[in-house]
Amino acid sequence: MPFVNGKTMKLTTFERVLRQGNYAENTVTAYMYAVRDYYSRYSRIDKCNLLEYRELLIHSYSPKTANLRMQALNKYLENIGKNELKIKFIKVQEESFLENIISDEEYAFLKNRLKNEPDQKCYFAIRFMAGTGARISELLCLRAEHVHAGYFNICSKGGKVRRLYIPTQLQEELLNWLNRKSGYVFLNKYGQRITARGLSSRLTYYVRKYGMNEHVVHPHAFRHLYAKKFLERYQDIALLADLLGHKNISTTRIYLRKSSTEQWRLINQIVDW
Repeated sequence: MPFVNGKTMKLTTFERVLRQGNYAENTVTAYMYAVRDYYSRYSRIDKCNLLEYRELLIHSYSPKTANLRMQALNKYLENIGKNELKIKFIKVQEESFLENIISDEEYAFLKNRLKNEPDQKCYFAIRFMAGTGARISELLCLRAEHVHAGYFNICSKGGKVRRLYIPTQLQEELLNWLNRKSGYVFLNKYGQRITARGLSSRLTYYVRKYGMNEHVVHPHAFRHLYAKKFLERYQDIALLADLLGHKNISTTRIYLRKSSTEQWRLINQIVDW
């Protein structure tokens, strides 16, 4: 069937373009899922089908998820030379607070519990993400050579290089635990580099074991914690944007806000009238 073959070829090309553009593995997976989901519902790409699919997304998913799917489709349309068919995103009302942010107390509790587990993989994973602002996809690329050097150069989308610094205390802890000079840091039980799903599942196991909130304690939460703590100690938002690899500083500004819990505590402290 020529159409199916042509579609398959386009999807294969699209995936290759994403990977060559150094998109994170999670982003590649999400984009490919969105395009395949569209094709599972419609046999062809045209304005009518795209608008119908947009309405389906709006009524079936959160604005954030719907926009991610539309972003994926727009990238695909750009890739196949159909820019004129791109669809508009939903305007999302920004919240005035940070939601589902792990607190200092929760982080300290989790860190102390994980440090006493026989397998300290999760302990060092959360320590690294919280101490460097790394994404889980970046964490999985960490090698012993980077730990010895004290930094990790990451090539992001567009070929831009971002340097991820490893604080000395964390570096020393990692070196004592690793006790080797080369190879990937985070390995599975077979001695191969662990996957994002594998590490996330392991963390979820411990979160449930300790009776913590899964919506708050997840891999990306530690990147949020790094950003928030950084701005508390050193209020240079431009530097933080560089360290996190944000293209637009407006993305970083969210970390200037307090969580809803912190707002509640503050109100209780200051409002006595």
